[in-house]
Amino acid sequence: MLKQRVITALVLLAILLPALFYPSPVPFAAVALVFMGAGAWEWGRLNGLAGAASVGLGAVCVAMCGAAWAAVWNSGEGRHEYRRDVDVAFRGDRIVHVGPDYRGAADEVVDGRARFVMPGLVNVHAHSGSEPAGKGLREEHGVPEMYMTGLYERLAAFRIDGDGQLAASEYGYCELLLSGVTTVVDLNAATPGWLDLAARSGLRVYLGPAYASARWVVANRHALGYDWDETAGRRGFDQALSLIDAARRHPCGRLGGVVAPGQIDTCSESLLRDSLAAAVERGLTFTTHASQSVVEFHEMVRRHGATPLQWAGSIGLLGPHTLLAHAIFIDTHSWLRWHTRRDLDLLADSGTRVAHCPLPFARYGAMLEDLGGYLRRGVRIGLGTDTLPLNMLEEMRTALMVSHIAARDVHAVGTGDVFHAATVGGADALRRDDLGRLATGAKADLVLVDLDHPGMHPLRDPLRSLVYVAADRAVRDVYVDGRKVVADRKVLTLDQEAASARLDEAQGRAARDIPRRDWAGRTVDQFAPRSLSMSNP
Repeated sequence: MLKQRVITALVLLAILLPALFYPSPVPFAAVALVFMGAGAWEWGRLNGLAGAASVGLGAVCVAMCGAAWAAVWNSGEGRHEYRRDVDVAFRGDRIVHVGPDYRGAADEVVDGRARFVMPGLVNVHAHSGSEPAGKGLREEHGVPEMYMTGLYERLAAFRIDGDGQLAASEYGYCELLLSGVTTVVDLNAATPGWLDLAARSGLRVYLGPAYASARWVVANRHALGYDWDETAGRRGFDQALSLIDAARRHPCGRLGGVVAPGQIDTCSESLLRDSLAAAVERGLTFTTHASQSVVEFHEMVRRHGATPLQWAGSIGLLGPHTLLAHAIFIDTHSWLRWHTRRDLDLLADSGTRVAHCPLPFARYGAMLEDLGGYLRRGVRIGLGTDTLPLNMLEEMRTALMVSHIAARDVHAVGTGDVFHAATVGGADALRRDDLGRLATGAKADLVLVDLDHPGMHPLRDPLRSLVYVAADRAVRDVYVDGRKVVADRKVLTLDQEAASARLDEAQGRAARDIPRRDWAGRTVDQFAPRSLSMSNP
């Protein structure tokens, strides 16, 4: 070892001394940068980071030169706009330059000639810890007697265990990253290990630990019951706040929280009020599910004589701190034929944000009526994936097409509107002015789209091509906080293949348990028949 160290020292001196005494400072600066990078690499290795992540720590400044297209934030106009041949540079976790002719120092230079650079997408509503496990089971499961929603019956009968939840989250985080998501509001049970997984993912994760005063009870196909336990709800509330506080203290700096009581119909008035107060006190977003089904709408009318949103407004829940998922079944919805026309005004006038997740509802034939109308009235909209797939680009496409159908007007909502909701709209719901935009001073959360992908051609409008055609297939690289987390369509921080195998096993365990949990005692094949019948060889 002594011999090796002496040789290493002599080699380094042979490099350092000429650089030190050279008339120009450039050689010494270059050597210093190499040493800094090596030190960061070594620190990363000592802290258990993979090789690629360790190397990434040494990159002080990254410059993407000559990006063919970029979606750049125009702060004066409050909108995204296209720019051509743009240089984007970031140092550490912040963007330091967006525009032509970057002339600063750079540790890494990326050729942007075949790239479309856009801000990372902000997903304001996802359930990573459960929904990926339902693939192949929940897509066409609906109950006619409950206005086609299968939500209540499915959640009662199909439940995955703790390991399955972590596998689902790891799989889901990979899916999010590969579709260009850099920030996600993740609403799950407070499973041990969830916080560590979120930190390891490289994503910017706002944890929303679930709790409620009641659980849904399904005894038949036509009636929804409630099993109330306020003590359990309060205990869950306290545990949720503890986990949120721990997330905000995490040294990675990418974790936060939202205060998220389960649903407006499963929480007492006092629990909802106290949850909102806790969110306001901490400067956090308050979120809950509201107006998500016809069943819920009628239940709230039965209890209070008012729509879910009108009751929420009467107890002070609406306002700029509040993000409601999904706000679909409001008093103007054609399925309800309700006599008032106040709900949309309540949302807009109060500044309440809405998490719009069209795809899971479209699967059983429901839709928000209509997105363009919400936007024109001034309702602030963010976009979320909710269930599966956890793919924001697919969600954006669905949002566009469903809105066109609902309004019977192809011009009701445009790609730019949905892109705004998926970026700045989501950031606004989280009270962040440094996310969802390519702008100097914003977080270095970037997505690099491959313009050489066949789905991006002909190349007239890259955003439309991405959303309507190429989707996640064209997403090449993703950065969060200036750290590369996806490279050449491979997630660097997590193992999706291993998570998939664990997820298969978890689904199998939950499927075998369905007869015990289902009100009718059905097997998994009776509960969710396959698309094609199974034949015997």
